Amino acid sequence: MRAHCKRNLGLIVISGLVLLVLLRPWSPGTSSVVDIRPRHGSAIEKLLKKIQDDISGGHDIAYHIKEDVAHRLPKNTCECVAEKKTFDLPFSSLLFPHVWAHQLDLAFLGSHPDPEGAKRHRAQEYSSFQRRSYSSADVPIIAEANSPLQYPTQGVVVRPLKTIIIPGLGLKEKTRSNHTVYLTATLGTFDVAVTVDKVSIKGEGEKHMMVSSPLLSNLNKQLQFITYTNTVFHPRTADTVQFVTEGHQSFFTIKVGHRIIPKLYDSGYQKEYNISALVTIVTKTFLRYDKLKDLIDSIRQYYPTVTIVIADDNEHPQPVTGPHIEQFIMPFGKGWFAGRNLAVSQVSTKYVLWVDDDFIFTANTKLEKMVDILEKTTLDLVGGAVREVTGYTATYRHTISVEEGGEDGDCLHIRQGYYHVIKDFPNCVVADAVINFFMGRTDEVRQAGFNPRLTRQGHLEFFIGALGSLHIGSCDDVIVNHASKIKLPWTKTDSQKAYEKFRYSSANAETNIHDEVFYFKNRFKCMTSN
Repeated sequence: MRAHCKRNLGLIVISGLVLLVLLRPWSPGTSSVVDIRPRHGSAIEKLLKKIQDDISGGHDIAYHIKEDVAHRLPKNTCECVAEKKTFDLPFSSLLFPHVWAHQLDLAFLGSHPDPEGAKRHRAQEYSSFQRRSYSSADVPIIAEANSPLQYPTQGVVVRPLKTIIIPGLGLKEKTRSNHTVYLTATLGTFDVAVTVDKVSIKGEGEKHMMVSSPLLSNLNKQLQFITYTNTVFHPRTADTVQFVTEGHQSFFTIKVGHRIIPKLYDSGYQKEYNISALVTIVTKTFLRYDKLKDLIDSIRQYYPTVTIVIADDNEHPQPVTGPHIEQFIMPFGKGWFAGRNLAVSQVSTKYVLWVDDDFIFTANTKLEKMVDILEKTTLDLVGGAVREVTGYTATYRHTISVEEGGEDGDCLHIRQGYYHVIKDFPNCVVADAVINFFMGRTDEVRQAGFNPRLTRQGHLEFFIGALGSLHIGSCDDVIVNHASKIKLPWTKTDSQKAYEKFRYSSANAETNIHDEVFYFKNRFKCMTSN
């Protein structure tokens, strides 16, 4: 009986070991618990401090500050100051626009029931954002002078949990009795793809590796086959590798991330641009079915088969029918930006064209020109021009910049103008914001998105949110007409009166939302504009 129990116990132990062996290859890592909190490289910080101390030495050396250059450097503080009006004449603001300032912190916190609580909450949210967006690839790395270490400065990429050979490692120093280098990583381990004679290696498969040899040539040969394996999964991050030899240390980054998946559109091969296959026109309508009908009729005159997507948040929606028309009904009064989101979400073509529901296409509304510049440049979005019945044509070109302001928030600066003309497109310029007649790459516009809290008014907010992610241009030779807004009070229809009342009656509430979005969501303390 005792022998029988021993035999059963032995079978259980053997079965358990076999099960462990079978399951081991399926384990994604050496541990089921992984620390994915951002890591701030203390070793790098020490090196930067050491270099800064070296640079800051020589206090007896005279120097002179160039004020014209120094004032352009970031100061980690900012303020929003309005220009003083030198004169006040009719239309002076149009002819000579001056810079105005708006203190978002005072406007938002002044009407908030718990201003201190709001400030604390914003600080907590910003701290969380910094932790999520931190990457060691953003940390400045300074190479010490006359270092014998050779290493890659950029362009090293590994897929999550995959292995690569680190290119370019080497040691350039005079012959000595023994040559040694050390490698240290945080998010991965080192190994060698081949072994070289007369080279000693310690730490294979670990985060710290030592490679040494009495022969410098053999050591450098071995360094050609050092591998790095990412062990902490993250879809987009970077590891900082420390590379050290006696008396010298250096750092370089290895980017860790999935390959960006391309989003391609099969629009069919055409010698000329097939607008119907490439572009979808989207609009949002509210209480202006007469204007919408005029818009559709004008589009069909020049582009009879292009798809038109309509987001409709009328209280009593009317069917809008016809070939290549898609109407999507929204809850009543859902709003301007929510309608943009809905309309853009239904686009399946490469490009999307935004138009207001009171625009009119003419012979000057050449969508082919917009497609052409998007196809031939790196632009993500290009605006056109809107012509009023008076003949005045607007492009609404603006530049946007953010000045760092420390703990209280940053300063937002908006100015009329643009950066430069685009080569081969003399009527087109690069800017940060354009008028609400624009064509963009569908995926990029969709990713930037529109804040659905902005229901009545909003335009620049989209471009402010897209700052740094969208490359934007403006062409003044693609023109759409704007239906006349000049109406005598006694000639306005009931729908026109209802539209104006609904849009403009809640101006104060909408302003409060704008202040909240800028102050809390975007972390601005103030803004200036002209």
